[in-house]
Amino acid sequence: MDILSVLRQMWAHAVWADAILWDALQRARHADTAWREYAHILAADAVWIARLEQQTPTVAVWPTLTPDAVDALRCSVTARYDAYLERLSAQELDAIASYMNSAGRSFNTSVGDILLHVLLHSQYHRGKVNQLLSNGGHAPAAVDFIAFVRGSPAARSPAS
Repeated sequence: MDILSVLRQMWAHAVWADAILWDALQRARHADTAWREYAHILAADAVWIARLEQQTPTVAVWPTLTPDAVDALRCSVTARYDAYLERLSAQELDAIASYMNSAGRSFNTSVGDILLHVLLHSQYHRGKVNQLLSNGGHAPAAVDFIAFVRGSPAARSPAS
């Protein structure tokens, strides 16, 4: 499997995992910190896709959003990355993206490294959301990659 195919599969997993996490958060009461962490995942994704598309980010990296706004952001981010990854070629993974971080520092990073960062960053924070859910007495969401490749029913099976 080539790297672009791997990145696309990892993105498909991220979309799937974000939807499952969204469902878990909908069932959780008094999970404000978990919601904030989840909003951060999507906001950071939005900031990075704006940078890749050479646009100005329109959302803060740590936003304060209502659940409806979080869901709208999730749908927007999903659509933008879906379109971006569909039109991306393997050669473009080595292209250098120039951007400023949220502290105003300039950086130049390859598209491939940015995409890999987005995917790893999101998975790290999904783990934090699950820990926050567990600490609050809520069931964590099964968002492991292997559950994704097995199919979502396996993700909910006690034997997974």
